[in-house]
Amino acid sequence: MIDRFDGWIAGLGTGRGLRVVAGIWPRSPLGPFTDVMVERADGHRLLLAPSDAVAEFVAGTYLFDEVRVGPVRSRTDGTRWEVDAAPLELAFTVGRRPALGALLRAVPRPVATDPRWISLIDLVARRVLPGVRTRGSAAGGREEFYGALDLHRVTSASVVWEGADQGGVAPVDPPVRFGFGSTPRVPSLTRVVTLVRSG
Repeated sequence: MIDRFDGWIAGLGTGRGLRVVAGIWPRSPLGPFTDVMVERADGHRLLLAPSDAVAEFVAGTYLFDEVRVGPVRSRTDGTRWEVDAAPLELAFTVGRRPALGALLRAVPRPVATDPRWISLIDLVARRVLPGVRTRGSAAGGREEFYGALDLHRVTSASVVWEGADQGGVAPVDPPVRFGFGSTPRVPSLTRVVTLVRSG
């Protein structure tokens, strides 16, 4: 059985060392939802999920030290994105796509989301984007495939955690440790179809 999640993943770091990965999923087996994975500067990993069902699925796929269930909301006008997930307040702006984004858009969607293609691209992704994988094993005997369709750089961001401003946007460094792969080191918004195959 393969579960299909169709949406966007935003990954960015901050000047104070907080790293954030937000998934915005208009189409998924769990309905539309947004979830946020946070790694603090001290290495503590948290999942902010909007429902018990989302928390159970995501925490059964990735690794966290803490899971919190509560309202998680996102909105966008196409350029500016906002995510509210107490204690996180996130707003970021995306710019034009880099060359990699143009290359991703050139691949036909049926090809880009085929596990065989994704497995092949994984060999390239490891070399071009250190720390990033497009295929790998997840918790619970699951296997994941990330079919990237587009990419935009995050040009600016406002990140507030527990009421404290986290400083300007920064590289995702050190890499986050939620699963087999990371988000790109350069703050980015990726259009993606994620396939999760149950073991």
